Amino acid sequence: MEEQFRKIIEIVGDDPNREGLRETPERAARAFEFLTKGYSQNIEKIIGDAIFDTDTDEMVIVKDIELYSLCEHHLLPFIGKCHVGYLPKGKVLGLSKVARIVEVFARRLQIQEGLTKQIAETIMSSVDADGVAVVIEARHLCMMMRGVEKQNSTMVTSCMLGAFRSHNRTRSEFLSLIHK
Repeated sequence: MEEQFRKIIEIVGDDPNREGLRETPERAARAFEFLTKGYSQNIEKIIGDAIFDTDTDEMVIVKDIELYSLCEHHLLPFIGKCHVGYLPKGKVLGLSKVARIVEVFARRLQIQEGLTKQIAETIMSSVDADGVAVVIEARHLCMMMRGVEKQNSTMVTSCMLGAFRSHNRTRSEFLSLIHK
């Protein structure tokens, strides 16, 4: 990967051997490996044994989980927050695992729509919930730095599964709670 970054520097018209750029290919390769570390992570291992029995069936919400991902179309970042809600059916997920699930999928080349769905489906299958809701609000540098150059646009995506899809009141409760 380091050699590829060296070639990119040359292609854009700079000298990868000049003082300020000599170590850039190595640094850029390490940074890109970190930004895409989700490919080397196993979701089952991350969740591990952090699934606990419960007698609650009330909504569980983790909101404002910050996320950083790379747009699969331009390899530019999108940055935002994720809100996750689920209705337990005998099992709950350890709190930090919700954020870790978001992180694993965000650290892959993505479109926001796919990221939203992957998070929801993973939580649904992990705890066999009665329903899962995921909303992501993000700003895309591919729209801010290039193309239409719109600085104040935010993309919002949602994935509603189970009771969140079939019951308007459940969906409305979730949406009102994440915007408080």
